[in-house]
Amino acid sequence: MEKVKIHRNIAKLKNIDIFYRDTKTEGPVILCLHGRWGRGETWVDFIQHYGKEYRVIAPDQRGHGLSSKPISKYSAEEMAADMVELLGYLKLDSVILVGHSMGGRIAGYLTTLYPKYVKALALLDKSASGQVKPKSLPLNQIPTIDPLTKDWPLPFATLIDAKEFIKQAMDSNLGYHYFMNSLVETVEGYQMMFSSQAMAANIAYEEDWFHLLPKIKCPVMLVRAKGNDAVSDEDFNKMQSLITDCVAYEMSQPDHNVHLSNKAEFYSYFDGFLKKLQSI
Repeated sequence: MEKVKIHRNIAKLKNIDIFYRDTKTEGPVILCLHGRWGRGETWVDFIQHYGKEYRVIAPDQRGHGLSSKPISKYSAEEMAADMVELLGYLKLDSVILVGHSMGGRIAGYLTTLYPKYVKALALLDKSASGQVKPKSLPLNQIPTIDPLTKDWPLPFATLIDAKEFIKQAMDSNLGYHYFMNSLVETVEGYQMMFSSQAMAANIAYEEDWFHLLPKIKCPVMLVRAKGNDAVSDEDFNKMQSLITDCVAYEMSQPDHNVHLSNKAEFYSYFDGFLKKLQSI
């Protein structure tokens, strides 16, 4: 089967450069937002699956991958505004929005702050819970240390060292590949492409956003991993009760990368969601 061509480019926006992948195919547009520490590369299989019938766009968000990494709060509002600016750059006025993990939070904010851009929303393994009050510390007092990778022996001396360490650090093969997508060779050795300051700030300023859910009027699909590591039963039920038009699924696998853990199962759910949109 012929593969969908992925076009890569950098959108030079007003205050930031955003690297993105784009099928440039005909059809409705699906904008895919990756999780923290990730890259748009996590959507490659999704792109191949839907790229013939839909135009699929998968950016590296600020602080990640090949996009700019300015010193900032990396709040959901800030990152949602980046994506709206990207849509303006691409001259797109309406998308089906898919967000995984951190990308789900950004997608939720984008949908409520800029509702005219979003035809439908899929939130993948992301709870609306967080800090009840935003972080009171000013940005310059937030330690610029990523809590997840602060003890990693970065930069890795060799690619073999990097692979062995990351494989041991992750609890699944999908997690291993997720981080390997952000590994890059530099003159100092093998580094991660995300900004530690960005990760630290994004975590520090993450706040509860249940209050936004009743404002979402478009169709919504919630998908969580089996069990409740990322989305508790209480949060899952609460999110469904607050969203006007919502379908919800639990995957048969516990991996956080729900769009990859069982592709056939996930695509069956997403296919049903897209079919529902076609009837609206």
